[in-house]
Amino acid sequence: MATARIYQHPKNAMQSGRARTNGWMLDFEQAEARYADPLMGWAGSGDTQNQVRMAFPTREAAVAYAEREGLEYFVVAAPERKLKLQAYADNFR
Repeated sequence: MATARIYQHPKNAMQSGRARTNGWMLDFEQAEARYADPLMGWAGSGDTQNQVRMAFPTREAAVAYAEREGLEYFVVAAPERKLKLQAYADNFR
């Protein structure tokens, strides 16, 4: 049986905005090990469920979907946002 991971979409590290960080994502854990393709050397696998990523508006909606479909799941808590309050004058202390 596939194990699903439910987590809050993280903030993009390359941008300062927090667009689309309120949604929750559900994706599947890798069921089998990857192997090197003998021809090209790329990492491959026969598992296609790790390519599926679903978006939900709330945590409760994602959990309800996993329970309705009979999936084993675990919820990864969103990290606490820490505000770094800083003034321009702090550069000269």
